[in-house]
Amino acid sequence: MSVAEEPRRRTSRLVTVLPVAIFALIGAGFYWGLFKGDDTLPSPLIGKSVPEFDLPPIEGRADGLSTANLKGQVSIVNVWASWCVPCRVEMPLLNELAARNEVAIFAINHKDRPEDALGFLTELGDPYTRIGADRNGRVSIDWGVYGLPETFVIDAEGRIAYKHIGPFNRRSLEEDILPVVRRLQEGAGS
Repeated sequence: MSVAEEPRRRTSRLVTVLPVAIFALIGAGFYWGLFKGDDTLPSPLIGKSVPEFDLPPIEGRADGLSTANLKGQVSIVNVWASWCVPCRVEMPLLNELAARNEVAIFAINHKDRPEDALGFLTELGDPYTRIGADRNGRVSIDWGVYGLPETFVIDAEGRIAYKHIGPFNRRSLEEDILPVVRRLQEGAGS
């Protein structure tokens, strides 16, 4: 090998290895970002008053849901629909929580047909004190809902204290949602 060929060979190796190394570093960065452990999505509504709304009841129920219902006590608001498969998953826990009478549970029924919503509640149980029918989804958008189910903890002043995205399981209910409820209840003296 001549002396003139040596720099060309090094340049050729560098051109081959450098893109692979850069790609590996970018891939490692993406991997770290995806799996670093904190997968919570903060809501810009935390600490703010619930949006102003006044929803009619789902057909077959006497009471709808409005902003006024969410003041004066710590409560949970669950956004659900009969066509939402994950909503079915958390219903047994919602029914269990309602039976414990620890916190008022309200609901926003999202873009559902009235007969389907009633059928869902008849089949799986009805843990809700009041349900508002959000037929066009406008109120859910105001709440920042982008997937179902979503569950909010509301303080006694009507402010959003916590938001859980997706169906909750026993662990997330006991370790994430209820500690917020209990802390707020202690602070409110309820």
